Amino acid sequence: MIEQVFKIAEGNNKTIEKIVQDENIHYMHMILNKGDALPEHFSNSNVYMTVVRGTLSITLKDQDVHEYAPSTLLKIPEGIKMNIRNLGDETLEIIVVKAPAPK
Repeated sequence: MIEQVFKIAEGNNKTIEKIVQDENIHYMHMILNKGDALPEHFSNSNVYMTVVRGTLSITLKDQDVHEYAPSTLLKIPEGIKMNIRNLGDETLEIIVVKAPAPK
């Protein structure tokens, strides 16, 4: 078999999975319930964030909170302060890709 196969979690339980972390990319899958948040941090690479379901509430740098619906892809440059949370009523599911992979 040439390809590698990876499975991501399903459901509504809070999940933070590092699916692929190699020299090329970091590919993560996250499920956050209402009120859940990630620790505030700085992006350590270019971040591509896809909203799969729910509403993403995110503060970047000194901006106000912006909200993004499903089927939205955000591109966030390296070195930006990020505050990611689920302020909505529905479960939030996102895919996060960091490329190039952080060193």
